[in-house]
Amino acid sequence: MNTVVKSGSRSFGKILLILLLIVVLGFVLFTWFTLKWVYGEGERAGYVQKFSRRGFLCKTWEGQMAMVTMPGTLADKFDFTVRDEAVAQKLNANIGKRLALHYEQHKWIPNSCFGDTEYFITGVTVVEAPPQT
Repeated sequence: MNTVVKSGSRSFGKILLILLLIVVLGFVLFTWFTLKWVYGEGERAGYVQKFSRRGFLCKTWEGQMAMVTMPGTLADKFDFTVRDEAVAQKLNANIGKRLALHYEQHKWIPNSCFGDTEYFITGVTVVEAPPQT
């Protein structure tokens, strides 16, 4: 009678382990999909006003850009994340200049470990400031 109980608990343990592995694998595949699939992409131009590396365990570069359409108007703010170290260095070297940031938008990222925003910067271009009249 004891052998029946032991074999039953072993099969329950195996089923529980298989279910746990399916859940973990599903989470990993969903995370991979959200990081690879690009919902939208484009460019935004303006002046970076905040840029810092932060996070408890997973350090990412987080920034904010002020997008000014005309001098004297209120600036829109664009929050972004940089995951590529080379892009972060280029951005850091050009802070204070008018920049065009190429971004990819990734929806439904399940964890802030990959970045605080859904906008990932993939390229930086220095833009000449428009002539003031």
